[in-house]
Amino acid sequence: MIDFEELKNLFIDNKKFLITTHVNPDADAIGSEIAIYLLLIKLGKDVRIVNRSETPYSLKFLDKKDKIETFDPEVHQNIFNDVDLIIAVDFNRIERLTQIRDYFLNSPKKKICIDHHQDTENVFDYQFVDVKYSATGHIIYDFIKRTKIVQMNYDLAYPIYTAIMTDTGSFRYERTTPELHRIIAELLEFGVTPGEVFDYVYDQNKMSKIKLLGRALESLQVFGEKKQIAYMILSQKDFNNANALEYDTDGFVNFTLSIENVQIGLLFLELKQGFKVSFRSKGIIPVNKLASEFSGGGHINAAGTRIYDKKLDEYLPKILNKAVEYLP
Repeated sequence: MIDFEELKNLFIDNKKFLITTHVNPDADAIGSEIAIYLLLIKLGKDVRIVNRSETPYSLKFLDKKDKIETFDPEVHQNIFNDVDLIIAVDFNRIERLTQIRDYFLNSPKKKICIDHHQDTENVFDYQFVDVKYSATGHIIYDFIKRTKIVQMNYDLAYPIYTAIMTDTGSFRYERTTPELHRIIAELLEFGVTPGEVFDYVYDQNKMSKIKLLGRALESLQVFGEKKQIAYMILSQKDFNNANALEYDTDGFVNFTLSIENVQIGLLFLELKQGFKVSFRSKGIIPVNKLASEFSGGGHINAAGTRIYDKKLDEYLPKILNKAVEYLP
């Protein structure tokens, strides 16, 4: 159970805030950052959002006033020391900050984590984490409603709705409950239009993403005696040929689970340094535990890992064979 009163006091008692999130942020990360930013501005606070990665083009609609800054060492090297409180949003493993990890860790300022993932790392002064929530945006909604720290309005409802909608797979994942639908109904009453949000997030793709998806589907293979594992591989050459970015792969891994009999889906991405793996599963197969065997983590049915300075070819058979052990 999250102590919302403690979080409220931290927001009220401090003046200057820095909000940040994980590399290659998704809609839950960006939506949650914007919601917290707007909340703190309503309280008259001094707030900045600085992320390691540029905001993906499909999520820029959430930041209409361009408040999210992309980290630049020359501009932001002192910002982690020049605030009262650092807010880590939608991540609980410090390696997900990549190049700004050391700036974060070396800052003497208080750090709080607002998140819904499992196994929070012990690098935060305060943890506001509960895995029962469908999204970090869901936590922020509950925080506002329970503490009444500010009044909910359209500007807050919009990013919170986007965060919840995307992190529940458009309301089809396990944490989509009757209570959550009642929350969504309330957010819609503030004027949020579901079709508009869905169009921004999913139906405004660049040609580069569609080309990369074609290459990913061409690489699709099944594995295991009963062909219950499906996986795709994208190389740096694939990214270069499509003129695509890592964020363009968002949602690709879900295609693996659309194949008959497949219970575990994997997407392997070759990075400039090392590689990344996205894990998905059906039912009660805990791919977060599978990911943890390779220094990753996440949710029961959705997880990931990044492995630096290692070759994908070396790890691919290891991960596939380990995935077999998790099949029912």
